[in-house]
Amino acid sequence: MKALLMSEYKSLSVVDMPTPDVGDGDVLVRVRACGICGSDIHGYDGSTGRRIPPLVMGHEAAGVIERVGQGVRDFAIGDRVTFDSTVSCGACDFCRRGQINLCDNRTVLGVSCGDYRRHGALAEYVAVPSRILYKLPDRLPFEHAALIEAVSIAVHAVNRHRPAPDDVVVVVGSGMIGLLTIQVLAARGSTHIVAIDIDSRKLALARQMGATRTLNPRECDVVTSIRNATGGRGADVSFEVVGHADTVETSIGVVRKGGTAVLVGNLSPRVELPLQVVVSREISVLGSCASNGEIPESIDLLARGVVNVDPIISLKAPLDDAPDLFARLYRGDPSLMKVVIQP
Repeated sequence: MKALLMSEYKSLSVVDMPTPDVGDGDVLVRVRACGICGSDIHGYDGSTGRRIPPLVMGHEAAGVIERVGQGVRDFAIGDRVTFDSTVSCGACDFCRRGQINLCDNRTVLGVSCGDYRRHGALAEYVAVPSRILYKLPDRLPFEHAALIEAVSIAVHAVNRHRPAPDDVVVVVGSGMIGLLTIQVLAARGSTHIVAIDIDSRKLALARQMGATRTLNPRECDVVTSIRNATGGRGADVSFEVVGHADTVETSIGVVRKGGTAVLVGNLSPRVELPLQVVVSREISVLGSCASNGEIPESIDLLARGVVNVDPIISLKAPLDDAPDLFARLYRGDPSLMKVVIQP
């Protein structure tokens, strides 16, 4: 099969690789669409430590079942499917409690972090356990279905702390996950959603997706602006979807006493926490890891058009174009947000 192999950092090429073997409980999926995730771009230069070459990246994907293992009963050749990016074991204490995102033996498609290497879906085929597989409605295009995993991250984040409809909610970062989080919040009834980003084009998209106000830290002090707009209180909850020290500090700084900051972004392994602010204002800080059973809901949100990913997708391209597109995304090409590869 053809696959996009990162042989060393910042070096990608389309190569021939063996088609993955299929175990008794696995399926072989012919990949019809795979998104390039921001985490893939940050792994492209080795900065995250979670994309150690040689590796086939890619975990946001959808396709058609090509082959099924002997033990697979609920899926058949020809089924249109997507899958979770997290491969849980199904047997540890966390899995038995239904917390599959915290699985003790968790691996992630398209990730190599030293403890394991699991090739991903930027290839013609990928093998996955049937237990992380989900069927797709016929009316849902593959390029939209490839973003279901990303939608599920936003749904899970909002499930970590569900705001009341009249709560003031701040989303720090208006990249793909931020824009999806805004849409999920709007779908859940939030009527006061503030989007924060340094890119005015992303803020324009945020308004299109449901943000009721946007703030650019390059143009104002966002903490002061939000406190002024809330009678000095601050926001009720914030969702940080970047993962840098400054955005984490912003997400904590904007919330009121007794408020909640949900941390979703995961780019920096360590950040400095404003401890006295958290303690003296009694702020709850929640981590949000991947998703935990929210993929069916995410499929439904996309199929019904409640969440719209069309404005987020900048480009659809064949596998041969992927090396150049990675380089453009890494350079910060302003014309690209989400690129979907069609192997």
